[in-house]
Amino acid sequence: MDRFQHYVDGAFEDGAAGLESLDPATGQAWAVMPMASAADVGRAVAAARRAFVSGPWPLLTASARGKLLMRLADLVQAAAPRLAALETRDTGKIIRETSAQIAYVAEYYRYYAGLADKIEGAHLPIDKPDMEVWLRREPVGVVAAIVPWNSQLFLSAVKLGPALAAGCTVVLKASEDGPAPLLEFARLVHESGFPPGVVNILTGGAEAGAALTSHPAVAHIAFTGGPGTARHILRASAENLARTSLELGGKSPFIVFADADLASAANAQVSGIFAATGQSCVAGSRLIVERSVKAEFLARLKAKAEAIRIGPPDLMTTEVGPLCTARQRARIAGLIARSLAAGARLVTGGEVPEGAGFYFPPTILDCSDAPDAPCLAEEFFGPVLSVAAFDTEAEALQMANDTAYGLASGVFTRSLTRAHRMIRGIRAGVVWVNTYRAVSPMAPFGGHGLSGHGREGGLAAALDYTTVKTVWLRTSDDPIPDPFVMR
Repeated sequence: MDRFQHYVDGAFEDGAAGLESLDPATGQAWAVMPMASAADVGRAVAAARRAFVSGPWPLLTASARGKLLMRLADLVQAAAPRLAALETRDTGKIIRETSAQIAYVAEYYRYYAGLADKIEGAHLPIDKPDMEVWLRREPVGVVAAIVPWNSQLFLSAVKLGPALAAGCTVVLKASEDGPAPLLEFARLVHESGFPPGVVNILTGGAEAGAALTSHPAVAHIAFTGGPGTARHILRASAENLARTSLELGGKSPFIVFADADLASAANAQVSGIFAATGQSCVAGSRLIVERSVKAEFLARLKAKAEAIRIGPPDLMTTEVGPLCTARQRARIAGLIARSLAAGARLVTGGEVPEGAGFYFPPTILDCSDAPDAPCLAEEFFGPVLSVAAFDTEAEALQMANDTAYGLASGVFTRSLTRAHRMIRGIRAGVVWVNTYRAVSPMAPFGGHGLSGHGREGGLAAALDYTTVKTVWLRTSDDPIPDPFVMR
């Protein structure tokens, strides 16, 4: 079997233990991944701290940091086919998606390469005539970046890019589920020429995560994952009072009004929920459709869902591949069973197929007569769409906001005024109008509520990895008066 290693302090090494990784398409072990202990994490953080305070990294100009990031971007683009094949093998995500996404990941590193020398301070028009006061933006320190297995190279880029542009050093922990692409990515970091300790990449479970997020040298924790793990991270961060940015799950509303281009909306909905086998934090998993067009729209979706080509993820003709893990498939099946028991109606899909691999078919549940069905509130993280109907715009808005999450949303309508009203009213970090799942390095991304806080992407993300230093310079040559001499 293939064997992968950690990358710590500029060197590749085995972890304290090994874990067999299963190919989701077959259920068979194909590689051994290293598993970090608390001691491994401690060494990685120590290396990142050394690199931050001494050595060549803190002496580099911002422009020099940008050139290293640009070199990394070029290497990622060149290695995209190899990285895509590894991600498909280790996570089950189809090759047509991994190939396109990883090629675009290079653009995130290019964006932050260009931004590195654009992070500026400010001069203050202070109210004291003999003082010059300005603000310096300086890197916050060691960053703990924790990413899940899905879209891991993208989710790493939106953390590594701004953190390195700002001058921070990073310990990146990959998920123990499907970490192969990130462990291979470490070789590109090494080839890029970053000084030892600036970027460290390892994988591990709860022990490694707790050691990393509570380490006293960690200044910022950037996490993507579920709300349950985020709560553990927040408790651990009480030990070091680290800043946190949390990009968590979602139960995103996909709202279709009767005046929408239904053909376009149907295509976007199918992509929004069944792409990546539904294993996306922004999956449009709650269809909220105007009742007058519900039957027609559901018929379109049912036909499209049943025509989707399910198969091996390494074939370019496959449109939906397996789920990443067997436990995720079991969880989805259980949530569907509970929803059907609560009155939801199965439109299509819903049954675990026979055969090898962790496959699950595109599934649609009509919950129009089951407002309390758990599928409307809980995140599946799989290819399952829950449907509800509305009669008025106010009702659609109320239903969209009836969630503890607040990450993404979609609105399909030809009415410009209605679109603006929905944009103002929807409580979500992202609102897509007549489109869905569009992303760009320039555009901030994040949510609120159970979807977390903080933003990734854009200039704001780079500033999040900085701290402000206020500098006071006295310009008078007169002696400072003795404060204890009476005048």
